[in-house]
Amino acid sequence: MTDLDLYVEAARIAETAKFDAVFLADSLVGPENGQSISSGFLEPLVLLAALAGKTEHIGLIGTASTTYSHAYTLARQFASLDHISKGRVGWNIVTSWAPKAGLNYGLAKDVEHENRYRIAEEFVTAVDALWRSFPSDAILDNVDSGRFLDGHRIKPVNFNGEFVRTRGPLNVPSGPQGRPVYVQAGQSEAGRIFAAKWAEAIFTAHSSKESAQAFYSDVKSKALRLGRKAEDIVVLPGISAAIGSTEYEARQVWEELDELTNVEVGLARLSARFSGHDFSGVPLDRKLVRNDFPDPNQVDASKSRVIGYVDTSLREGLTLRQLLKRLAGARGHLSVAGTPEQVADLIEDWFRSGAADGFNVMPPVINQQFEIFTNEVVPILRKRGLFREEYKGKSLRSHFGLDSLLN
Repeated sequence: MTDLDLYVEAARIAETAKFDAVFLADSLVGPENGQSISSGFLEPLVLLAALAGKTEHIGLIGTASTTYSHAYTLARQFASLDHISKGRVGWNIVTSWAPKAGLNYGLAKDVEHENRYRIAEEFVTAVDALWRSFPSDAILDNVDSGRFLDGHRIKPVNFNGEFVRTRGPLNVPSGPQGRPVYVQAGQSEAGRIFAAKWAEAIFTAHSSKESAQAFYSDVKSKALRLGRKAEDIVVLPGISAAIGSTEYEARQVWEELDELTNVEVGLARLSARFSGHDFSGVPLDRKLVRNDFPDPNQVDASKSRVIGYVDTSLREGLTLRQLLKRLAGARGHLSVAGTPEQVADLIEDWFRSGAADGFNVMPPVINQQFEIFTNEVVPILRKRGLFREEYKGKSLRSHFGLDSLLN
């Protein structure tokens, strides 16, 4: 997981297939208590800088926390990345639910869920102002007059909130996109309200089309009520597709991966999602009932995700062992197994049914299954007029079909 070549290969596969972007998630805590899950992921913004030099067209989206970052530092980093990549960067805005993350940043306890979005609102407002404080057209670079800057165009922001304070102006001019694309992944009510105001792309997790449709309609309606257009936001559910020449062969991929899962690790990860709840007393092979879970509304973590876990378990009659296997792979996102044609059919159905504007492709095996997706599924989507043949623009904003921003 620390080998740059792994990520470069994945990015080049995606770029060859003309994908919009590569997306790097993040975690602010390390493995504890002997957990054997994959760990040691590279820091996203450092990795994006490396990938920017290894790619030419594909967008580069990195995760950074509003709860545990400094607004001025983050604004500098992303503005620098937008310049380095020539306008291909997006910021995945997260509030960081992971237990004990606060301890890693010198806090006595984690920030509560209700405060995380209050902080996020101030944080993004401040960063947005910083990106506007030094417009690129303030750089004159006029040799004849000897003037490099129009200082009157550069203004301090003097942002003084309850949680975030920064004077500004930024010391990096705005990038080719004006500012990076805002990406968001919260699904709670607070997250949806935040997304309706700020997000330009939304990563979301749904295991049923009906749930995805309800989310899609809700968040776009919220955006319309704020004076935005529906097309100002692209909604991208996650899909983890095991692909084979037959449906049986595809299912074998998941079965072989499921056999490699570790129950103890799965229980530890599930417990973390439910703010430390102990699931060890729940029988592994009995169908789960609602009383097996704590009240999701009392969970001080990623509430929307745990509500999805409960709903999926009860709707599909999963056992605890089956739930652990499901979460080991797709982690609550749409998990499918099928032929390239079947996967393409599902993608088209969700798109045409108002459940998605596109998808966040999460291959179960990088890069083997990803290459199958790009070589077998993408050509089918192209034949149906659902996916580009070539890039039409140079920026991530262009790839997503978003309006340009003036610096």
